[in-house]
Amino acid sequence: MDIFKGQQVIEFSKSFQSELDCKKYLAELKWKDGFTCRKCGHYGSQIRKDFARTCNKCSDTESAGADTLFHKVKFGLVKAFHICFEMSTSTKGLSAMYVAKRYSINRKTAMSFMHKVRMAMKSSENHPMQGEVHVDEFVVGGQEAGHTGRSYGGKKKKIVCAVELTEAGKVKRFYALKIKDFSAKSLRPIFDHHIDKEAQVVTDEWKGYRPIGKDYNIKQIPSELGLNFKAIHTIIHQVKSWLRTIYSWVSKRHIERYLSEYSYRINRSQNKETIFHNLITRMVNADKMYISNMI
Repeated sequence: MDIFKGQQVIEFSKSFQSELDCKKYLAELKWKDGFTCRKCGHYGSQIRKDFARTCNKCSDTESAGADTLFHKVKFGLVKAFHICFEMSTSTKGLSAMYVAKRYSINRKTAMSFMHKVRMAMKSSENHPMQGEVHVDEFVVGGQEAGHTGRSYGGKKKKIVCAVELTEAGKVKRFYALKIKDFSAKSLRPIFDHHIDKEAQVVTDEWKGYRPIGKDYNIKQIPSELGLNFKAIHTIIHQVKSWLRTIYSWVSKRHIERYLSEYSYRINRSQNKETIFHNLITRMVNADKMYISNMI
């Protein structure tokens, strides 16, 4: 298939002018390795005019978007593709209110679909960070009276994040997870899910990292008010500003999806030509999801 490349809006609009254009793209991705009937397991099929497939044995017809994250999308695939394009290529992020107004759809419907897109943006965890990796934590949600430093207050959303650095000390990859508290038990998952055990991990002197050092190569140094962790502190500031200015408020239940969205764009900054195609591929390969299971 001819995959869409680039970030030009006009070129994108030319490529996906109709529902059939979108269905063709989905069908070529969905059945690139051949058709297997979801009902009887037969391999033979007929291709319909709308690029759906009808099984030669049991006559079950399956649409290109069926059982994917495009399953029964309420506002059409053209709008859905445009939302995916904007969410993957925009550097600032989009709010549900903005998307609802821009595409003339209900705000709750926009929010639901955007959460599905964020689910597809979640890391596969197949490529752990290597080389020099810095790990730190931060909170989202503003100040709490009587709490300083690593606050355990209930209102703040606690996050642990990690960055893989280039040889020049720039951010190469970024991941973040919501945590319950700053204990070793809560900090451990970002190591297990996203960091190679051969990586050189650098953290500040927080005691929560000490038990994890038994399994990972961790070097603890003084933060010096962030001077020793400039790259990760810069991206933490950017994440907090992005959440505050675009979404104003994010619930604990959904914050990891927003973090996945931010990480997805950061981690593919060197592959922006194919970022839309990568996202659509992920959405096709994912199972269908109803918003009642997410909210």
